[in-house]
Amino acid sequence: MLSGFIDTLPGAAAQGIIWGIMAIGVYITYRILDFADLTVDGSIGTGGAVFAMCTISGMNIYVSLVIAFIAGCIAGLATGIFHTVFGIPPILAGILTQLALYSVNLDIMGQSNQALNSSKYSFLVNMLYTKKSILVGLAFVAAIIAILYWFFGTELGHSIRATGNNQNMARANGINTNVNKIIALVISNGIVALSGALLAQFQGFADINMGRGAIVIGLAAVIIGEVIFGKLFKNFALKLFAAVIGGVIYYIVISLVISLGLPANDLKLFSAIVVALFLGVPYWKSKVIRKKIKPQGGAANA
Repeated sequence: MLSGFIDTLPGAAAQGIIWGIMAIGVYITYRILDFADLTVDGSIGTGGAVFAMCTISGMNIYVSLVIAFIAGCIAGLATGIFHTVFGIPPILAGILTQLALYSVNLDIMGQSNQALNSSKYSFLVNMLYTKKSILVGLAFVAAIIAILYWFFGTELGHSIRATGNNQNMARANGINTNVNKIIALVISNGIVALSGALLAQFQGFADINMGRGAIVIGLAAVIIGEVIFGKLFKNFALKLFAAVIGGVIYYIVISLVISLGLPANDLKLFSAIVVALFLGVPYWKSKVIRKKIKPQGGAANA
């Protein structure tokens, strides 16, 4: 059992890195913008669907990746318009786009799933070549983090941060918060769709349900990274990298659960339990800290 688990580690790490890229997109909306965006459950599938059809039609792999990224950006734009123009609350705006993308993704592929023959196409990542997939995934992570680190250091990037921190104060300083929300959602879902394109390559197919539960995995990756590396990683770039590491840890835990021989039908249940445990850690830590502070405060008052 232990040897079987060890054998699955490279594959879990490669898949975790790909989902970690998705977690970077989630981090932008969840932590920077303070926007609960459920679009990602649909946009990751959009990225996979667009990439699959572009590749099958004979397009270059890199061109297909760019088009998948743009498709994700359009999905984010739709959510941004629903929220800013129509005044729909963030969660509902994301749900609306997510529902629409289910039909859009079906229309793109023409069926519920689309196979990608790895022997026919020169994919960048592949579950049969995990070491190469890990290196390529890390290269994408480094490039994305570097670009985002530069972008959020610009005036526009700072205004997006200000929008997430305090909208009223941002507006008082002449910042167009609605435009900033749309830009952040566009970037976020573009990155999510890019991870979907990589995931389609890695697993060898694009599926209509490949994004189901993606937001939960993304949030889990972000939280896991913050819980483990929160005190060590203060730099913005390192915080993004922590989210990627969180994705790897999540998939290693899932691999461990599978290696224990637990029923495959209960995988979603165990995944939910794992995510719930990690999401609960910050709350438990805050309660422990409060208990430690209270006696000190009481002694001081006495």
